[in-house]
Amino acid sequence: MFNLLIADDEPLVQAGIKSMINWDNYDVHIIGTAPNGVIAYEMIKEYSPEIVITDIKMPLMSGLELARKCREENRELPVFIILTSYEEFGFAKEALSCQVVEYLVKLELTPENLGKTLRQAIERVEKLQNENQALAGNSVSSVYLLREQFFTRLILNLFESEHQFLTQAANLNINFRYRSYIAAYVEIHSKKSEEMSAEKKLNLYTSSLQMTKELLSKYAACHVISLDTRHFSVIFFLDQENAADYREIVQNALEQVSSMLFNYYSVTIHAGIGTVTDIPLQIASSFQDAKQIFSHAGKDRPIFFAEDVPVQESPKNVFNMSLFKEDIRKAYAEFDEKALYDIFTSIMELFEDRQSHYLQALDAAGNILYLSLSLLGNGEQVVSEIFKDKPNGYRSLYELTSVEQIMGWLRVLRNGLCLSFAAHNKDYKNHIVVNVKKYINEHIEEKLTLNRVAEVFSISPNYLSVLFSKNNDLGFTDYINMRKVEAAKEMLKTGTLKVYEISDILGFESAFYFSRVFKKVTGVSPREYMYQN
Repeated sequence: MFNLLIADDEPLVQAGIKSMINWDNYDVHIIGTAPNGVIAYEMIKEYSPEIVITDIKMPLMSGLELARKCREENRELPVFIILTSYEEFGFAKEALSCQVVEYLVKLELTPENLGKTLRQAIERVEKLQNENQALAGNSVSSVYLLREQFFTRLILNLFESEHQFLTQAANLNINFRYRSYIAAYVEIHSKKSEEMSAEKKLNLYTSSLQMTKELLSKYAACHVISLDTRHFSVIFFLDQENAADYREIVQNALEQVSSMLFNYYSVTIHAGIGTVTDIPLQIASSFQDAKQIFSHAGKDRPIFFAEDVPVQESPKNVFNMSLFKEDIRKAYAEFDEKALYDIFTSIMELFEDRQSHYLQALDAAGNILYLSLSLLGNGEQVVSEIFKDKPNGYRSLYELTSVEQIMGWLRVLRNGLCLSFAAHNKDYKNHIVVNVKKYINEHIEEKLTLNRVAEVFSISPNYLSVLFSKNNDLGFTDYINMRKVEAAKEMLKTGTLKVYEISDILGFESAFYFSRVFKKVTGVSPREYMYQN
């Protein structure tokens, strides 16, 4: 039995949906109704329905906001069926980006299309449930991956709000009730690494990182985050008792681990330690501070604290990604290939005459890589596909030894992402054209103009015209004329209607214009066609 919630601010719509089909035939139980998105959200938390049918516009919280809120909290269920109108199609497009099952036009809601969409929703629910069952034996690994993604988003400052951060932390059972926090940026050094193959380097890093994770937690409460094939980050959690002694605690923990790593793998670590913060969301600032002062760490002083950097010295090894991060986030969210191309190109141009700025270039490329993996829903898959021909995949970035090579790597990433965005947008554009054609077919007896249809779908007339021509064999006007002529043929075959009557029914300006269009499409006039058939 599948539980379903109906959310709509119109009682008549609620009653209409409830009585439209026999829900028992679909093994569906309606748990209740909600008049707005806020109440619907509370009912979702309390009753955990598998399916929600929601109006796209409601008081307090819209159906779109409701679906987005559930997705932001990493809720796979419920799946959503969105109720909309043609005038709200622009919102419906955004709803599709929230991975809803389907949107249904209220005025055209029938038992047939409701039942069909309900079956699609049930199939989606069953698929998700089967996947979860298949992963049940590996649930620890699944939670681990989610936690790693969470901490990566934290140090890169990718949470959109404090509420989103707190909700995800609660869902993953991550405690942020400590007195303060501090982040470290750590690099693994090996004298023999230059002689190693890429595979052996990766094995050395993996083994060193695993030992670090096992040992470090014995000396301090912390979390270790892998960054690339040479670097990792550590977030130290400080309670009331040891907050004041954080330098000794962090230094001792890293020194103990470094000693053990050298004994087992002949590697050493250098670390930059950021500033202390009492606010969890400012851990990202501590991490940036750690990266900025990392260049001060060396053989004589492998662990260096941000507070020890002389005020007059400005760090030169870190690229200021904050200037571009929001633009990149927006380009990724909107799959804007032109904006993405321009942003990447602007960053690459900064390094054209700065061939000596290797560390800044590597930092810039690394930040873009992290953003790509984190901001795109299937970032790992997309980026891995772009670099599938490289022996070490996208991690080949960290094998590069010059600014020129790094810019080449960025160029490959830029071009690959643009192609991926273009493919995504093509699917979206095809979806628009399919729905425009459906609208035309269902309103063929009305006077259809480019301006009117464009207004229905919340897009400009010029964009609709270009979109239709590029994604259809016929242009917009020619397609309407073709469909109207096909409808006219069926009417003419009956012999019960006059030509001017058919012209009027199909919304033509005059019988003369109708006859001219008909002859242009078929090669014969309406009267000749009627006599022939």
